[in-house]
Amino acid sequence: MRRVPLLALLFLAALASVLRAQSTNASLTGRVTDPAKAVIVGAKVVAISAGTNVRYETTTNDSGKYYLANLPPGLYRLEIEKAGFKKLTKPNVTLHVQDALSLDFEMTIGSVSESVTVEAGAPLANTESAAVSTVVDRTFVENLPLNGRSFQSLIALTPGVVLTKATLGEQGQFSVNGQRADANYFTVDGVSANVGVTAGGGLGQGASGALPGVSAFGSMNNLVSVDALEEFKIQTSTYAPEFGRRTPGGQVQISTRSGTNGFHGTLFEYFRNDALDANNWFNNSLRLRKPAMRQNDFGGVLGGPIVRNRAFFFFSCEGLRLRQPQTMLTIVPTTAARQSVPADLQPYLNAYPLPNGTDFGNGTAQFNATYSNPSTLNATSLRLDSQLTSRINLWGRYNYAPSSSDERGPFGTSVSDLSEARFKTQTLTLGSVQSISPRISNELRANYSRNSARDSLMIDSFGGAVSPPVSDLFPPGRTVQDSSFLFSWLVRIFTR
Repeated sequence: MRRVPLLALLFLAALASVLRAQSTNASLTGRVTDPAKAVIVGAKVVAISAGTNVRYETTTNDSGKYYLANLPPGLYRLEIEKAGFKKLTKPNVTLHVQDALSLDFEMTIGSVSESVTVEAGAPLANTESAAVSTVVDRTFVENLPLNGRSFQSLIALTPGVVLTKATLGEQGQFSVNGQRADANYFTVDGVSANVGVTAGGGLGQGASGALPGVSAFGSMNNLVSVDALEEFKIQTSTYAPEFGRRTPGGQVQISTRSGTNGFHGTLFEYFRNDALDANNWFNNSLRLRKPAMRQNDFGGVLGGPIVRNRAFFFFSCEGLRLRQPQTMLTIVPTTAARQSVPADLQPYLNAYPLPNGTDFGNGTAQFNATYSNPSTLNATSLRLDSQLTSRINLWGRYNYAPSSSDERGPFGTSVSDLSEARFKTQTLTLGSVQSISPRISNELRANYSRNSARDSLMIDSFGGAVSPPVSDLFPPGRTVQDSSFLFSWLVRIFTR
């Protein structure tokens, strides 16, 4: 009975050189030849990271081919050495998420102490994948204005993507090539980010891990802040079978930033304020005050070495404070109507704000008010990278992002009803890359993700409303902890 697991393990080990899974890392392959086009066996090929000086080494095989796997996205310098040939250097090789590129070299006969630098050459070509994809890198993100600073708005720039309407039961935000809005799959650093939940009574499209874990107000800052984003790639069709998780839509692969040998950091503050705006026409006509409008998005990042050339850190934090202005023009029971109904019904009518506008003469009157719906987000993440040996790399990332959103008068209920949504996103990802041999490498990732949400609906004292006593809402033995009560105001005008 013990032979079966052993055979399975050997089978996986034999295929380790070709299995790619859903890693965000790239690979580089090619052939090394001499001036006579004969292959060079045993040439040393090294990819050196421009930011960290971490070296990824391999040698050419009997066919003169080399294969460098599990290269984190970034800028590299390639160096090729072989006794009897001049050292060859190729700078400024850029690798993106999931790149599988081919790059051939021809070495010149001479002393290894001499060097040849290859500046030009044929464009890098992806020879292993026929996937239709779009890469959005950090430089592109930094030079575009993003309202709310969430990278998800850039997904709409991808060919084949159409934005969809979000409702209580359908929270998906975009469709790829006509697929359902809940058919997209998100990964962050190679692990699933489809942990979305809803704070309402039904899961809707959020069931079965069909949606990414967004914040309380629908953004993806809670997964990764824009300043902590290295790049992301969207595959829209003909992608490899390791992608999908039974979802035929777009495959969004997100890669986060890591530290380098130099200390780098930024601080930012973006704001909008009603002090720069005029009151709208409806408020002025009713002599209502201008509601507060605030948007403060602030934070910063800091990255650098712990031990030069070996260990690095990258820390990110972002806070969002949003106050969205609202104007409410609605109808409520008049004071006379509240006093004329039986005493048992008065607590329910008093739960509505007091009228402050035109009396319609049918027991109802206008209530006009301005207010602001508040939302908050606090997203913090820390990534550590360590090059233990020339063949073993370890890394880990922790992300904690609570968020909240309050909405007055949701679902068409009374303006005195206040809905409070509370979300909390936590992720811990650990990864290791081992170069077992020039032909075999292994990448291991483990992840814990948790996205929790809760929603509460309550009545407050907005506009003079009075919350009914609990004894009038629930039968004996029931409380707000184990029961719910919803009262909807319907107006009917009868004429004789």
